[in-house]
Amino acid sequence: MGMYMSLVKVNEARIQNVQKLATIWGDIQNEIQNHDGELFDSYAILGEYDFLVLFEAQDRYHAFQIALIIERRGLDMQTMEIIPSDQFGRLVEDI
Repeated sequence: MGMYMSLVKVNEARIQNVQKLATIWGDIQNEIQNHDGELFDSYAILGEYDFLVLFEAQDRYHAFQIALIIERRGLDMQTMEIIPSDQFGRLVEDI
C-alpha cells in the first residue's frame, strides 16, 4: 500500500455552502474504503489550498480512482505519493 497526500482547493462554483463541505468527509471516507483505500486524516489549511488530505491506496491506479472520487465532490486536487522520512533515510542509504 502506498501513501498519498492531496492539496485540495474548493471549487466555489460547485460548493457554495460551507456547512455542506464540513459534512462530506464521512461520505468520502466510505467511498475511499470501497476502493480499497483508507483516509488517514484531513486538515483545513490557510493559504493557497483549503485542505490537506492523507490517504493510503493499493497502488497508483487506486490512488487515481480515490482522487477522482474526491474531485467528484467539487474539490480540485493535486495528489502526490509520499513516504515517511525514516523510509526516505533508508532509501538514500542504498544510493
